[in-house]
Amino acid sequence: MKKLSVFLYTLALGSAFYSCNTAKQETSQPIDYTQYVDPFIGAADNGHTFPGACRPFGMIQTSPVTGAVGWRYCSEYMYADSIIWGFTQTHLNGTGCMDLGDILVMPFTGQRHRAWDAYRSRFQKQSESATPGYYTVTLDQSNVKAELTATTHTALHRYTYEKADSASILIDLQHGPVWNEKQYHTQVKSCEVNWENDSTLTGHVNNEVWVNQDYYFVMQFSRPVVDHFELPMAAVEKGKRIVASFNLQPGEEVLMKVALSTTGVEGAKANMAAEVPGWDFEGIRTAAKADWNSYLSRIEVTGTDEEKTNFYTSFYHALIQPNEISDVDGRYRNAADSVVNATGGKFYSTFSLWDTYRAAHPFYTLMIPERVDGFINSLVDQADVQGYLPIWGLWGKENFCMVANHGVSVVAEAYAKGFRGFDAERAFNAIKRTQTISHPLKSNWENYMKYGYFPTDLTEAESVSSTLESVYDDYAAADMAKRMGKTEDAEYFSGRADFYKNLFDPSTKFMRPRKSDGTWKTPFNPSQIGHSESVGGDYTEGNAWQYTWHVQHDVPGLIALFGGEEAFLNKLDSVFTLKLETTQADVTGLIGQYAHGNEPSHHVTYLYALAGRPERTQELIRQIFDTQYAPQPHGLCGNDDCGQMSAWYMFSAMGFYPVNPVSGEYVFGAPQMPEFVLHLADGKTFTIKAEGLSEANKYVKSITLNGEPYTKNFISHADIVKGGTLVYQMTDKK
Repeated sequence: MKKLSVFLYTLALGSAFYSCNTAKQETSQPIDYTQYVDPFIGAADNGHTFPGACRPFGMIQTSPVTGAVGWRYCSEYMYADSIIWGFTQTHLNGTGCMDLGDILVMPFTGQRHRAWDAYRSRFQKQSESATPGYYTVTLDQSNVKAELTATTHTALHRYTYEKADSASILIDLQHGPVWNEKQYHTQVKSCEVNWENDSTLTGHVNNEVWVNQDYYFVMQFSRPVVDHFELPMAAVEKGKRIVASFNLQPGEEVLMKVALSTTGVEGAKANMAAEVPGWDFEGIRTAAKADWNSYLSRIEVTGTDEEKTNFYTSFYHALIQPNEISDVDGRYRNAADSVVNATGGKFYSTFSLWDTYRAAHPFYTLMIPERVDGFINSLVDQADVQGYLPIWGLWGKENFCMVANHGVSVVAEAYAKGFRGFDAERAFNAIKRTQTISHPLKSNWENYMKYGYFPTDLTEAESVSSTLESVYDDYAAADMAKRMGKTEDAEYFSGRADFYKNLFDPSTKFMRPRKSDGTWKTPFNPSQIGHSESVGGDYTEGNAWQYTWHVQHDVPGLIALFGGEEAFLNKLDSVFTLKLETTQADVTGLIGQYAHGNEPSHHVTYLYALAGRPERTQELIRQIFDTQYAPQPHGLCGNDDCGQMSAWYMFSAMGFYPVNPVSGEYVFGAPQMPEFVLHLADGKTFTIKAEGLSEANKYVKSITLNGEPYTKNFISHADIVKGGTLVYQMTDKK
């Protein structure tokens, strides 16, 4: 196993697809980029990240649990907490809803028969540490050192018992992060377990919080279980709680492997056999570190340690998902509960598309292109089963969270950028069905086409946001149709892409809710904000000040509605100066009405650059960097949202951002670090330099591309992937 681990380490560091072949790296030790990743960033309050161990795009995220009830515990972990409930094997990164948190385990000593919630332990912060692929903490009550690492489908735990009094492990299959205490005891619908021998437990659990989830598991221990029993269950509970005990001497350890599958116990066994056949914890930990380095090394950043920590932690968070939930043989359980083979051999889920279409998926097309075709095939596979592209895909199912359907954008963007590892006809048919056939909860295309918008009196909630977000998907559909030579479809969707104009009220200069009779909804307060999905209203986690700018595909058309650049810029100025008072948990990171903690605002600062005032974009980017990101547990001003907050940071640090992802154009802002070297596909590199960058020199004086003056306000994806050098000359003058 040690030889295998060394081979895996060497293979990962010397990735054939991406190798950093600089002279420096050929003559010295590879840089350990994981030293700049702090998994605790965002783990305070509303960042909703977790510090545990995982692999890039892996099915497993094994991490500590410090709470599981209520919105604050979407990731099951709060940095300020001092009690650990145990460790679960799957987690969501930075979401605003909860699910997963499968199979809580907790090592302990002493009294074995306790109340179900009496196995928890205090811990000291100084005993807790984490790095990509590894987490450790010492549990005070039992004096057990817990260590976690992972492969794609398997968690590996190592527990060192300094005391050996009734050394045991609690296995809690009822546990899961939920909204309230009642749901905590009712979310499991069925649970079956089987002790196959004295060191192997298998089982199947069906539960439902955000989606209806089936997972199968195999759990193996490095030592025989000498005794086990089940704790009593409440009348409403179905999940079993099992105590397994071992004969140990003080200082000895128990290792535990937990492999998951959506297809069956045999699938879980195959995943474990393929990835963790033995008990080499250090080998798996080393391979996990190498795996992360093989990705993080694709971008070499020059900057301070704090800047590197922010950047590489963002890189890390962006690669936690989408998650590969197919087995090692490519089979998975689809949205119809059928076990099938994934197109292309891998099926990915955890698609927080309302968030990630904006910058995370554009980042994948640039820096992780080998995964993009797999993402598209997964989206299309799910569309063929449920009838439309995923809105928010989780565990291969649909949870209908958020508005519009930005899987359309992700597919169209990939096609526009030249990805061809998927069936384009099949993919476009999925787009066309998505945008024309009404489906449960989130679309009524009949109303949309009849009125040219979603009327507020005929739409339960989020009428303005649903219209504006759907309009962008129509543009994306039109773009792909045009590229495929589908003239009729292109014209149809291009017409719909102008529907945003139907909600612009010229008297107030806001995107405003409109009734089916054509009149504006009154009274109208553009600052009114709420979580519309739960409390009603016409905007999604936002207000008119934020959503009026949601015309990513046609900024010139939006400027024209305002009557020209001057009026447009005057209104845009007010966004950042008019104070917003709100306690809405999803609307945070405020600069005036601008809310960096939520995604609809993410492109807004770049609109200045598209309206002739790039210096204002450059000022605001610096302000956001200085106030909304920090290398601390509280360092994210809002939910990371499956890497979107992180992707914004990385793009903006390099000096550009995909305002309109499908266009393949990145609008210039201002770089925030002196140099970046992007190691691209086919051995190409793209170097970004910010000459003269300083605290005062935050403005861009001029730009050259490959030594030639460059005057466009954007750079294209095509130009970046060719390789080359982009140089910003920085100045302190606007």
